[in-house]
Amino acid sequence: MSSHTLDLHGFRHHEVDITVENFIFLNQEEMPLTIVCGNSNKMINLVKEVLDRTNSEYKEGFGNEYGNIKIYKL
Repeated sequence: MSSHTLDLHGFRHHEVDITVENFIFLNQEEMPLTIVCGNSNKMINLVKEVLDRTNSEYKEGFGNEYGNIKIYKL
């Protein structure tokens, strides 16, 4: 996995907010970024809350890409 990817496997729900926010702000010059949420709808929704709050432009994966979110602009 590249440094432009955050894999949230092993993270607890309460850790997601600050982890995602730090990741996108610290790597904003390296767009696009990818966040791997896995198959957890709760995890996907937590990530989307952060991305919406920061007015990020992103796209959710579907099919084989389900559980991945790609961020294009902060």
